[in-house]
Amino acid sequence: MATAANLPPAVAEEHAQPTRNDPAPRRRDGRTQPGNREIRAKASIPLTLLMWVIAAIYALPLLWFLLSSFKPGSELFSYPLSMIPREWTFQGFVDAWERVDFAQYFLNTATVSITTTVLTVFFSACTGYALAKYNNKGTRLFFVCILATTMLPTEVILNPTFSVIRDLGLYNSLAGIIVPSVLTATGVFMFRQFFLTVPDDLLHSARIDGAGELAIFFRIMLPLSKPILFTLAIFSFQWRWNDYIWPLIVLNDPKWYTLQVALRSIVGAENIDWPVLLGASVISLLPLVLVFFVFQKYVLNADVSAGLKD
Repeated sequence: MATAANLPPAVAEEHAQPTRNDPAPRRRDGRTQPGNREIRAKASIPLTLLMWVIAAIYALPLLWFLLSSFKPGSELFSYPLSMIPREWTFQGFVDAWERVDFAQYFLNTATVSITTTVLTVFFSACTGYALAKYNNKGTRLFFVCILATTMLPTEVILNPTFSVIRDLGLYNSLAGIIVPSVLTATGVFMFRQFFLTVPDDLLHSARIDGAGELAIFFRIMLPLSKPILFTLAIFSFQWRWNDYIWPLIVLNDPKWYTLQVALRSIVGAENIDWPVLLGASVISLLPLVLVFFVFQKYVLNADVSAGLKD
């Protein structure tokens, strides 16, 4: 059989295979063929442009809302409309903070949101871990019953929930908002599905080393579930911060109002002070933006195989 050494130089060069050091195979005319990375980059350009267009469409109303909060009242409905304020002013933010007891409403909302978020994450993690790793009788039925609650609209359970809160003496208090929101079916489902992906060998190894069930949960399972933990924390904080219907039903004393209920009180029956309303709305959004940007870096994939050997 003829080898590359016995072939003429032109034929041998034509039949030579590209080595790992070659940046890309070459055509017969000497031009370099595009690699897979270049092909994928060219194919992603239309999709990237489409995503930027969609992002711009969604960002336009939000940008208009933010810039409108810096406009005076006379400019909000002046024709022709303009996105950029002609006269920049912070009077709307100042009036929103001074005209109503905004600091108290802000503190009430922060107390409810932070307390509920911490309790929701903890109890959802405990419940999800028990449903995923303990095969007791009725566990699956109990999990199905928890998921079934997501099929009920919130309006359906408002009446019985209010009756329970009233009978417990929690009416017109922040505890009346916190207690019904501690455990959510969404949080239990998220933690259960994640803990099912954790190998049981990891738990068996910890038990062999003498770790107790509480040590396994707090020192192994919870650190592994950081992505789910922070994801649920972001969602729970957002849900409680933006909650309006339930605080409106439970709270009667203005000193316990949350931000959403207080913002509704700014809107009059016939006259709306738009600069104050826009300024107060922007201030109420700042904690949500801050929480998202602080905790989004923790929403990563966990290494559930850590500590295991093949």
